[in-house]
Amino acid sequence: MIAKLPVARPRIAVLSFAHYHANFWTEAFLADPDVSVTCVWDDETARGQEAADRFGIAFEPDLSAALAGCDAVAICSETARHPELTLAACAAGRAVLCEKPTARTVAEADAMAAAVGQAGILFMQSFPKRFDPASHALKCLIDDGQLGRVHLVRIRHGHFYGLQPEFRERWYVDPELGGGGALLDEGIHGADLLHWLFGLPASVTAETTSPVAGLAVDETATALFRYADGMMAELTASFLLPAADTSVEIYGTRATALLSAVDLASRDITREGFLRVSAEVAGKKRWKTLDVTPRFKLGQFHHQNAIGFVHCLRTGEPPPAGLAEGRAALLMIETAYAAARTGTRQPIGPEPGDSRQ
Repeated sequence: MIAKLPVARPRIAVLSFAHYHANFWTEAFLADPDVSVTCVWDDETARGQEAADRFGIAFEPDLSAALAGCDAVAICSETARHPELTLAACAAGRAVLCEKPTARTVAEADAMAAAVGQAGILFMQSFPKRFDPASHALKCLIDDGQLGRVHLVRIRHGHFYGLQPEFRERWYVDPELGGGGALLDEGIHGADLLHWLFGLPASVTAETTSPVAGLAVDETATALFRYADGMMAELTASFLLPAADTSVEIYGTRATALLSAVDLASRDITREGFLRVSAEVAGKKRWKTLDVTPRFKLGQFHHQNAIGFVHCLRTGEPPPAGLAEGRAALLMIETAYAAARTGTRQPIGPEPGDSRQ
């Protein structure tokens, strides 16, 4: 039976603590007095039991039982298990909040979309940049025409965990469980931001490398997307950034916007002047700092996905990102990997319903 929305006091089961973000989501759920976290389920009993004990929640080893006692699920498993857990939630008629990326491949995402469509459930894709006030400020600058015609974008997104030996043993760098490396795990954030701000690119070239730890997945990667109108967008993702500053650069014909402190590499080292826009002052170019603080600096960055999901459950409103958005970002990354493998520029296929040929 489908869990009907809206649900004033939603009951949510957390499916897996494989991804660390499950901790942030659970904190957000428990902070809401009208949300009930019914249980933790995990295919690794020790991991699930430890998390359940730490949060004072029941551990349920049986997935069917976990699904039977809730209205919705929050999936924080390894990426490889997103499809099977989503299909199980669909069969039980439970709404889904899914960790990024949606799946390892577009084919897996399409299978999830078919199941979600048939079941008629709410599916929310976890893309926290869509809740960031800094992202919304960028979108306003673009949509209002303040930057003029945007012709070049550069996004760098990453962290420093690849410099730590213990990270190299985790599932994130297992190509079977994770599906990819830095370009997928970290670059998916930048891909979604590009898609949200500018739509789907027309083509891509890319390079990947694993120069430090020699992982089976890419430790650093750069994709260069080309849009139909000629705009170029460079996306660089890495596990190897000890520090960084400007995370997003947007160049238009009227002005330039620079944004910092929106990834782990820059969050703790950049302390002020997060969003700057070029401006003419007394006939000279100057940087104007806008009064915007990224969610990473405000705190509870990943919590916003859980808070937004609860809002959708209560109101029945569509989520800021669903399977279509998850698929689009995944398509960009999957095609970039194909470009890197072949050393060729690869066309990016149209989204479902897109009339482009």
